[in-house]
Amino acid sequence: MTITDTSSPDQVPPTPSHTVGPFYGYALPFRGGEDIAPLGHPDTITVHGYVLDGAGDPLPDALIELWGPRPDGSVPRVDGSMRRDPADGGHLGRNGVEFTGWGRVQTDADGHWYVRTLRPGARGRSVPYLGVCVFARGLLVHLFTRIYLPGDEAALAADPLLTRVGERRDTLIAGEETDGTYRFDIRLQGEGETVFLEFQ
Repeated sequence: MTITDTSSPDQVPPTPSHTVGPFYGYALPFRGGEDIAPLGHPDTITVHGYVLDGAGDPLPDALIELWGPRPDGSVPRVDGSMRRDPADGGHLGRNGVEFTGWGRVQTDADGHWYVRTLRPGARGRSVPYLGVCVFARGLLVHLFTRIYLPGDEAALAADPLLTRVGERRDTLIAGEETDGTYRFDIRLQGEGETVFLEFQ
C-alpha cells in the first residue's frame, strides 16, 4: 500500500477536475456527430470554422456541441445520436431520418470543425440561433455562446443580446460564404474574442 503525503497543496495529486485536459477524444465524440440533419435533406446548411486560442493559433483538440430548433422553431424530441440497440445495448447512432437538433464534433488537426444541420427557426419572438458549447484545453469549465445566421438584418439589429454586446456583436454572427455555407470561428481570448454567455 502506498501512502501519499497530502500535508501541503503541492503534494496533492491532481484529480480529473484539476487537470487541464483535454480528455475529450477518449469517449465523447461519436460517428456522425457532425450530421445533425438527415443525410441528403434538401435544406441542409453547413456551418464550419476554427477554434482559436488567444494568439490566433488553431486548437486541434477542442470539442464543440451545437443544438438548435427545427426550421419551424419547434424543439426536436427524438432519441437521436444516443440511440441504443434494445437487444445488445450497442450504439446505433442516428436513424438517418429524423432531425435531432443536436450534434457533437471534435476539431481536426488544423483546429477546423463543421456540422451539417437545418437553419433554425424562431421560437416565439426570439431571433433564431444555434446554441454552442465549447470544451478545450486550458478550460476547466466549458463555455457557451451562440451562432446567429445572417439574413434578417432588422431582426438581428433588434435582438436584445446582440444589442447589449454592442461592438462585439460580430463575434456572434456567422459569415455567409456560399449559398447554404456559413463560417463561424470561435476565438477563446484576445483580440476579437467570441462573446461567451454565463447562465445563472
